[in-house]
Amino acid sequence: MINYDGKRFRKVLADPADDAPIALYRQRGDLVWADFTGGDVRRGSLAGTRDTDGVISFSYSMVLDDGRVISGYSVNTPEVLADGRIRLHERWERYGAHAASGVSAIEEVR
Repeated sequence: MINYDGKRFRKVLADPADDAPIALYRQRGDLVWADFTGGDVRRGSLAGTRDTDGVISFSYSMVLDDGRVISGYSVNTPEVLADGRIRLHERWERYGAHAASGVSAIEEVR
C-alpha cells in the first residue's frame, strides 16, 4: 500500500528545467493533504482521501501570481515507476470563473 507521507511531487513538464510548483504530501490513515508553491503559484493546498489502491481524491485551492484564486477537484491514480518513484495521473476539474478540466501528471521528486 502506498504511503504518501513526506513525499514531494512536481508536475511533469516537457522541459524539466521549467519552474513548477512542488507539493509536500502528508498522510495520516486515509487522510492526505499537501501545501504547494512555485512556478506561478503563490500558495496552494489540497486535502482529500486515499483509497486502498492508492488513488487520491481531493479538493484543491491556490492563489496565482496574478491574483487569481483557483479551486477544484482531482482524482489521482498512482503508477510506480521503474526507479521506485511514484507518478500520479491526474483527472482534474476547476470551478467558477476559471472553469476547466483536463488530465496531467505529477511525479515524486527525491
